[in-house]
Amino acid sequence: MLQAIQASNAELLAARKSPDPHVRIGATGRRITGPGTLQRIRGTLRKALNDALAEELIAGTNPATLVKTPYHRALPMIWEDERVAEWRTNGTVPSPVMVWTGEQLNSFLTYTAAHDPDLHPLFHLIAYRGPRRGEACGLRDRDVHLGKREVVINNQITAFGHTIREKPPKSRASNRTLVLDTDTAAALAAYKARRAARQLAAGPAWPATGLFFVRPDGQPWHPNAVSARFRRLVRDADLPPVRLHDLRHVAATMALDAGIDIKVVQEQLGTPHPR
Repeated sequence: MLQAIQASNAELLAARKSPDPHVRIGATGRRITGPGTLQRIRGTLRKALNDALAEELIAGTNPATLVKTPYHRALPMIWEDERVAEWRTNGTVPSPVMVWTGEQLNSFLTYTAAHDPDLHPLFHLIAYRGPRRGEACGLRDRDVHLGKREVVINNQITAFGHTIREKPPKSRASNRTLVLDTDTAAALAAYKARRAARQLAAGPAWPATGLFFVRPDGQPWHPNAVSARFRRLVRDADLPPVRLHDLRHVAATMALDAGIDIKVVQEQLGTPHPR
């Protein structure tokens, strides 16, 4: 099974680099199955086989315990001046997980406020409070309380190729309440007012999604489209590359630098590990 997943990953990587544009388009919306997902698959299989052993449906040793999965958590690295200079010279990105400085983040948010006001508040929320991409895309209107400066995370949008689905967050810890800083609350309030004007202009044609962040036509954002827009904006803003997910590292770094307890940061990110 794991060999089949790794073969599928290799096929997808090859398709993304194919000279044939039709092959590249066919790879759109598909994601690599990463080491973390492989670990979860192995864990699910191990539990199922343990249950089968307990009920004497199978005998002997749980074969899942013999399966070795590749797992390597890359350490985040900050885009310090020397690394930025090297990247500008030869394109070197020193780690798969790169983190912007506060100044670089401010440059990005200033750029997006001017050039992509629809997604600017979503990026702002991820960078300052650390929800996952799917959690931000799946944020519901009823869970945004700007008067109290809180948002409740209890929904996410996940991508299955070109199809999107709403589902609960990935774990119990992922269900949480985020307290907003003043700037993030202001960004969300400005977006909500702009969205309300569009909804009024559209009248009955406006989709009743119940989602807070929507496209200009009122439809939900596809998470992969948000990531693609993010990459383009980073490039257009002439900033060193980071992944959209890496904005969560920025949120964690800023919180820890501000002296917030690590357990509080863990709760904010909805994960047992600050990342």
